[in-house]
Amino acid sequence: MEFQLSKITMKRHILVSLLLLLAAAACKNESSEQQEKTADKPAKAVVTHPPFNADSAYAWVEAQVNFGPRTPGSAAHAACADYLVKTLLRFTPEVQVQSAPIKAHDGQTFQLKNIIARFNPDQKKRVVLAAHWDTRPRADQDVERTNQAIDGANDGASGVAILLEMARNFALQAPAIGVDIVLFDLEDYGISEVSDSYCLGSQYWAANPHKAGYRAEYGILYDMVGGKDARFYMEGFSMYYAPHVTRKVWNAAHDLGFGSFFTFQQSSPITDDHYYVNKIAGIPMIDIIEHDPTTPTGFGGYWHTHKDNMEIIDRATLQAVGQSTLWVVYQE
Repeated sequence: MEFQLSKITMKRHILVSLLLLLAAAACKNESSEQQEKTADKPAKAVVTHPPFNADSAYAWVEAQVNFGPRTPGSAAHAACADYLVKTLLRFTPEVQVQSAPIKAHDGQTFQLKNIIARFNPDQKKRVVLAAHWDTRPRADQDVERTNQAIDGANDGASGVAILLEMARNFALQAPAIGVDIVLFDLEDYGISEVSDSYCLGSQYWAANPHKAGYRAEYGILYDMVGGKDARFYMEGFSMYYAPHVTRKVWNAAHDLGFGSFFTFQQSSPITDDHYYVNKIAGIPMIDIIEHDPTTPTGFGGYWHTHKDNMEIIDRATLQAVGQSTLWVVYQE
């Protein structure tokens, strides 16, 4: 005898199935929305390293800004370079300055100074963490004093500050892997009208690494990572060259409770230092960079203006970026 469900029974089964499907979809959407809404509520991530100190990072930003604009060829540039080298030597003896004459788009030649600090130099498995330390020689996005250099508190100093604080942590407790911190020079001297006129320090390092045959598992670039109410999107080139690294960092940020800073939305590609590290050196490097889709430039309203000063620097943003990426390194 065949088993046949009555029409009423069949309708009940169909209704139950539909309800289950709707419930599953609702749970999925709720889970996605809840992830954004409760992003500031940290998950139970086990922190097994010294905590990132946002007050210390803020002080590193201020110390750089106090030199004045660190434009190539200036006295402030030379003084800050010495300061960065001496500071890194407090945390590791493995510090070197990669120096070379570099011709800029306007025909001027500058003495490039890429500053490199190595931790666990004998470890084969390595990651590279980078930022640029020079500042823009002109405020071309401002409405006044457009030919004067900017402080570069966020665009430059914030990324360096996070790396100095991470270096302090590495000195307190060495990570299991090798870490190379690279501070790129001559990133911000270019103009949009001339291709490859920006990021001269990273272009040079990518083609001439500090160690012959240098390889790294991946890299993280920090650019404009200290501004108030910053929002970090998954940048286009990062997702093209290193999507696994991008997701690793963004997931860590959400796990640690910093989801309000890191969105899982993707932004347009940005030609920054990481682009040349990916293209020339073949090292998968991502860019943590503030993105504001409401502005014409896609960056904060302070970008390449005199508003890029200490007033826009926020300890909460420094904490979010620094703690998230420090956790990623120590989990390797």
